Parts: sequence; structure tokens; C-alpha cells
Amino acid sequence: QVQLVESGGGLVQAGGSLRLSCTASGSIFSIMGWYRQAPGEQRELVALITARGGTSYANSVKGRFTISRDNAKNTVYLQMNSLKPDDTAVYYCNVQVPGMTYWGKGTLVTVSA
Repeated sequence: QVQLVESGGGLVQAGGSLRLSCTASGSIFSIMGWYRQAPGEQRELVALITARGGTSYANSVKGRFTISRDNAKNTVYLQMNSLKPDDTAVYYCNVQVPGMTYWGKGTLVTVSA
């Protein structure tokens, strides 16, 4: 059973920074990433990173967010800078191996104007 432990959410003022972490139990995952869901909106991809370090970002966060991973710790990070009120959402960790996808419970990020 894969378990994902997320941390790092909270309340921050616009322009501030937060760092999210997600540690996964089990094997090394081919893809690790973050999604978010704002109230009344669909869940959307924020960023993902492959085991070899390839990254992909949503256009709305490019230049502000940085995803990284530590394979030795089976942990993925999301450094979020220059946060905006529109970034307010529940952020979900996502890890994948071929044929399987796992989700964390989510961590709330609130950005005040």
C-alpha cells in the first residue's frame, strides 16, 4: 500500500513563498508531481518531474514555481514563489508507476491579497 505524506501548506500573503513536500512509501516512482483544485474548479496539473529530472509546468506557474525530487528519500518538492491569490487551492501530491496512480490527501494553500 503506497502512502503519501504531504506537508508545507498554509497561509501566506501575496508575493510570499511556500515549499510543499511529499514523501512516498514504496518503490521509486517514474513520475511525481503536484496538482491543485480551487473551490468550484476542476483539479489541474501544476508541475511534474520524471525520475530522470525532466519537468513540466502549467503555464500559470512557469517562472514562479520549481519542482524537484530526491530519489533517495522518495520525496518531491514544490517551491512556490511570488504567490498570487489565484494560487489558492488544495494541492495534491501525485505519484505514478506504469499502470498505477496514487494521490495524497491534499494540503491547503491560501494566498491573501
